Amino acid sequence: MAKEKEVKFEEKMQELENIINELENGEVDLDSSIEKYTKAMKLVSECDEKLKNIEDQVNQIVKEDGSLEPFTNEATED
Repeated sequence: MAKEKEVKFEEKMQELENIINELENGEVDLDSSIEKYTKAMKLVSECDEKLKNIEDQVNQIVKEDGSLEPFTNEATED
């Protein structure tokens, strides 16, 4: 069984932008509009999930022993 190629975040965003442009153009029939809207919502969900995963990774600090811990800003106030 062939592995499905993972589409990059940027490619998903470009596809989403293309769909939005097509829908805003207003020249898409109703059935196609519904299909495109459904595809757009799926892309939004996938991109949102990817961004949340990246945010979680960024909000972690690698300690000297290689373990991760949540990042906290301990800036002092003057």
